[in-house]
Amino acid sequence: MAIDVYKQWLGIPEEFRPPNHYQLLRLVDFEDDPEKIRGHYKKLNALVRQYATGEYMLESQDLLNELAKAMLCLTDTHRKREYDESLGREFEEPESSGGQPLLRYLAVNGEISKGQISEIKEFADRRGLTHRDAVVQMKLVSPDKAAEALAQELGRPFVDLESTLPDDNVLDQVPRKLVKRYSILPLFIDDDVVLIAATDEPDHELEDEFRLRFGKPMRAVIATPLQINQAIAKYYAPGARDEAVAIQNVSGGGKKPKSKSNKASTAASADDLTDAQKREKKMLGYIILCWATIGAALIDQFVIKEYLLPRWSFFVGLVLIVPPITYFLIKDSHLKLK
Repeated sequence: MAIDVYKQWLGIPEEFRPPNHYQLLRLVDFEDDPEKIRGHYKKLNALVRQYATGEYMLESQDLLNELAKAMLCLTDTHRKREYDESLGREFEEPESSGGQPLLRYLAVNGEISKGQISEIKEFADRRGLTHRDAVVQMKLVSPDKAAEALAQELGRPFVDLESTLPDDNVLDQVPRKLVKRYSILPLFIDDDVVLIAATDEPDHELEDEFRLRFGKPMRAVIATPLQINQAIAKYYAPGARDEAVAIQNVSGGGKKPKSKSNKASTAASADDLTDAQKREKKMLGYIILCWATIGAALIDQFVIKEYLLPRWSFFVGLVLIVPPITYFLIKDSHLKLK
């Protein structure tokens, strides 16, 4: 039986079909507070997710995407103004040309003091950091608040990826290498535009890439770097996406994807590691190789030479065998991570 998810799950009266963004998010008309908009979205998102694994899984996914699109529209200053005008709202003041600088925005909202602004700028300049990364590293602001401030500065909405489900059809058309290179996560198509989550303002090269793949323009929303990395590891785990099909869709080629070798699988797993994890794993590989060399030398001198070949003044045997074997065994998993 068909189910009216708007009425049964969200309590929206039948006369509002299709519901507008405010009705869908259970907001008063023309609500302007982004925090209230995101707050309603989170509550409704949690409610609809209860049906994500049951009989109405597909209906749940569709409604979750609809809720996310409404939230992202109403928290995007420019798009919200256009949407409100389409509903008959009249604005007396002209549209603002842009958002406040990140540090000023955080100060106005009480996240930092005005006296800390110069300190943050000096810290960022000394370490070559953005102001967003500086306030996070100085532990003055949470990553979420810093990303929200950056989104406001860029005039883009902020998205919490923990409560947003991307569309598998969109994910399938963008290969792992591309999302990792640009630190992005494709989300879904909204109003004939491909929405992506990004850590910063995307460049024209990425926009051209998406237009080539989808035949549609791209629009970015801002998320925290950690959430994007976690989402890439989750949605682009080895085997989760058929990248060969994605490449064929773009190039039009008819070649069948080659079967993955063990080496390719190792490379795919390495792609899912962060740079810090790669450095740590590579360091562990060097430690293993050093101990293999030291251990072989000790056995040569204090076991083989001492008890088996006591007349020999010096013996080199295992030290010529064990380290090369150890290197061969760990080179792909520990030493050749890129």
